[in-house]
Amino acid sequence: MHEPPIGIVAVGTYAPATTLSAAEIAARSGIPEEVIRTKFGLERKPVPGPEDHTNAMALWAAQDALAQADLDPREIDVILCTTEEWKEYPLWTAGIKLAYDLGATRAWAIDVQMRCSTTLAAFKLARALMLAEPEVRTVLIAGGYRNGDLVDYRNPRSRFLINLSAGGGAFVLRRGYPRNRLLGTAVMVDGSFSTDVIVPVGGTCAPLTPDNLAQFRLDVPDPEGMKQRLDARSMHNFLAVIDAALAQSGHVRADIDFLNILHMKRSAHDFVLRELGLREDQSYYLSEYGHIGQQDQAFSLKRGLETGRLRDGDLMVMVAAGIGYAWAATVVQWGAA
Repeated sequence: MHEPPIGIVAVGTYAPATTLSAAEIAARSGIPEEVIRTKFGLERKPVPGPEDHTNAMALWAAQDALAQADLDPREIDVILCTTEEWKEYPLWTAGIKLAYDLGATRAWAIDVQMRCSTTLAAFKLARALMLAEPEVRTVLIAGGYRNGDLVDYRNPRSRFLINLSAGGGAFVLRRGYPRNRLLGTAVMVDGSFSTDVIVPVGGTCAPLTPDNLAQFRLDVPDPEGMKQRLDARSMHNFLAVIDAALAQSGHVRADIDFLNILHMKRSAHDFVLRELGLREDQSYYLSEYGHIGQQDQAFSLKRGLETGRLRDGDLMVMVAAGIGYAWAATVVQWGAA
């Protein structure tokens, strides 16, 4: 049976107006500013202002996407909410609030989580849902992120997390839409890393108390052990999910025109480009945004379009990795079929 095309109708973003410069990040962390710029790949990053709550940023990104598509929110059938767990309230279903605030009165909503791979996993879920249930025609994937709040800049064990920032991203997907077609998504996980990056208090293992409030920050209990194990697998798995998504789509590495990749240290970004045989101008490095978690894909796509690096007819590969660890890639035929 011929499958209907499922395409990206619109992408929306929201970034707080408040930023931290490389110099300010250097002052907070004690790391030289030049290292922040060249090794960490940060010129600046957005940080939340007083009203920039996590799911509120998801709403503003979703409104941006709907405005571009000239879409009535009542046309949305399902919302897959990618808002992070660090949000307005604990034990709270953010997607239901997002649907209500957006005016998506027909939609049901669910929260999905895979850290920085969440958006790409949501693409896979959305595509499968639309193919399985014909009445589901329009899906919104949207979320907010501000895990930068939980970074201790002076903790040497977690210094690789200083690029975490804040913002919101949104995608509108539609069944039967002939442009910007989703072709395939691959996901890979390795739970042996699941406790390598944690907030050590505040859960059932170590409930929050007045005495441990200062520990309510992201930490890495065994940084050397994690690095040794991750170095042996991370880039291999990164490339493996790209190849798997390409194979699903009937393509190979040589077909890639634009790499939509999360923010990572500059050397890792350059390594992936080299391995894929891509030029620097076939991607967009998010040095002015830092790492907005699972919302990086929306920002990379928008900047790719704005700079002319992503054009109609291009094959785009979106790729991400999330602590836990999870790797995911999605292939999109941008523009008309």
